[in-house]
Amino acid sequence: MLIPPKLSLYIHIPWCVQKCPYCDFNSHALKSGIPEQAYIDALLEDLDQDIQRYKLSEAPRPLHSIFIGGGTPSLISAGEIKRLLDGVKSRLAFQPGIEITMEANPGTIEAERFAQYQQAGITRISVGVQSFDAEKLTRLGRIHGPDEAIRAAHLAHKIGLKSFNLDLMHGLPDQTLPQAMSDLEQAIALNPPHLSWYQLTIEPNTLFYSQPPRLPDDDLLWDIFEQGHQKLTQAGYVQYEISGYSKPGFQCQHNLNYWRFGDYLGIGCGAHGKLSFSDGRIIRTTKVKHPKGYLNLLKPYLDSETEVPETDRPFEFFMNRFRLIEPCPKQDFPATTGLPLATVQPTIEWARQQGFLTETEQTWQITERGKLFLNDLLAAFMPEEG
Repeated sequence: MLIPPKLSLYIHIPWCVQKCPYCDFNSHALKSGIPEQAYIDALLEDLDQDIQRYKLSEAPRPLHSIFIGGGTPSLISAGEIKRLLDGVKSRLAFQPGIEITMEANPGTIEAERFAQYQQAGITRISVGVQSFDAEKLTRLGRIHGPDEAIRAAHLAHKIGLKSFNLDLMHGLPDQTLPQAMSDLEQAIALNPPHLSWYQLTIEPNTLFYSQPPRLPDDDLLWDIFEQGHQKLTQAGYVQYEISGYSKPGFQCQHNLNYWRFGDYLGIGCGAHGKLSFSDGRIIRTTKVKHPKGYLNLLKPYLDSETEVPETDRPFEFFMNRFRLIEPCPKQDFPATTGLPLATVQPTIEWARQQGFLTETEQTWQITERGKLFLNDLLAAFMPEEG
């Protein structure tokens, strides 16, 4: 029987000062001011439509976490963020100690608002540093400098947030091993509770895709990861997912809910959602993508709704779950997919024989070999064509 899991909320803010050449998110460079009041109104109406459509007020589920992403959410004033969060809280109950994250640029204006965002209800800020190398920041299209990134981290410490994250990239254009380690050492020196350290990948529909830069080769990327992982571990950071490191007790609860195949509402331009129901259905939703269409009050905010067929659920479950380093409780599979363990047992046995997984009576655990051959492992859970 499918048991609806924890419920989170993702809120998308689509505007940036300028579009970065590596970014494939639904973000739009500012051509004029942000219609922030109209957009916050629309977000709350979007949430109202979801609550009504999915009868969320009939079987209330408190929100486990909220993540405000973008774009650059810190372009929205603290007053409007407060109105947004107050509006959400008046519609859906908050779990005690709810984690509320907002992405922010390290730019001077945004950083000066950190304390105001905290007063508005934000408990965790994710700062998009990416690099401490001025030349690399320019090539990445970032509009801040290294000093602003350092100042933003100091401010996050100073105001006493429950947690904050620094986003840092490696495998940058023409990056050497010493440059990558220097970036990481500077981030560690700032002592953030959480560090997202991820490799730059070239995605379709980006400037880097049409004009590819020269990136480090696979051998160098492996050296960067291996030495960086060692530095992070020695500094007291624990890797809990592929690109996520944290001090003990500071894992991102919102991301954990994603990777544990939890549920989340998605509101805002192009936002994605996933909802499970006690009748066995799992649906995925997307919202109208472009700000002009989203702000057109004559249209519904929902762009698409698709049901996840039972044949796809094993792949979707493990695609998320194997991002995490922690063992996977076997009971999470039937609880969140509605399928019996017997559905995947033959594939699990194959994966165990390949050395991709270890198994106990209660858990599955991906191995180092499994991480190296992750695509092969996940492909085994895909439905057969026919």
